[in-house]
Amino acid sequence: MAFVLVAKQVLPDAIAGLVKLEELDVSSNLLETLPDSIGLLTTLKILNVSSNKLNSLPESIAFCKALVELHASFNNLTFLPTNFGYGLVNLKILTISLNEIRFLPTTISELESLRYLDAHFNKLHGLPSSIGKLANLEVLNLSSNFSNLTELPDAITDLANLKELDLSNNQIQALPESFGQLQNLKKLNLDQNPLVVPPIEIVMEGTEAVKGFMIKWRLASIAAEEQKRMVEANDQNQHGWLAWGTNMLNSYLGEVKTSSSKDSYLDQLL
Repeated sequence: MAFVLVAKQVLPDAIAGLVKLEELDVSSNLLETLPDSIGLLTTLKILNVSSNKLNSLPESIAFCKALVELHASFNNLTFLPTNFGYGLVNLKILTISLNEIRFLPTTISELESLRYLDAHFNKLHGLPSSIGKLANLEVLNLSSNFSNLTELPDAITDLANLKELDLSNNQIQALPESFGQLQNLKKLNLDQNPLVVPPIEIVMEGTEAVKGFMIKWRLASIAAEEQKRMVEANDQNQHGWLAWGTNMLNSYLGEVKTSSSKDSYLDQLL
């Protein structure tokens, strides 16, 4: 069963009465809110609320356990529900582009079936480290978050099945050192970023060149860190011996001084 809403400002609570509803399309209306009763649509598989005036999504949406696709692009969303990931274990496609979202909830990691995430043209200031738990994610679009998105968490390199990653039009200066471990990544867009690592000439050579460079960069970083550790350990050993030698010398000089004082006292007695 499918339901399409046309030219309305309010979605009635009675929508929950459509207990066998599988597809709900209320896109391109003037909706500012969704009723909490939407969480009662436990058979709903596709929900399209794009191109409205929504400021938020109801917490109850997490109870739409059969949901496979959620399209909420082109609204006024500034955040997603804190419990967003809980319950939506079947969600495969999530589009939240063209909003005002600043942060993704840590519970997004609970979307264990998610394969496609489009969050381009928002105001994302970063990603939660929990995003690395999206083991089935294949496509991730984070483009056009502009001056807000300046770095990526190391956990993004845990997305073992990631095939496409769009990071264009942001302010990213360096990719995570372990970026090269994204073995299944085939398509990477880094256009319009002030990148230093990897350098632009490597980026222009393509995805495989970037991954190859980052692997070498990681190995060089590990080697440099190991060298630094060895130098520090050597310095500590030297300082240890120096401190021991200084203590021994001070102890000896103290004994000599004491002995000298005793000798002077004996001379006076004699």
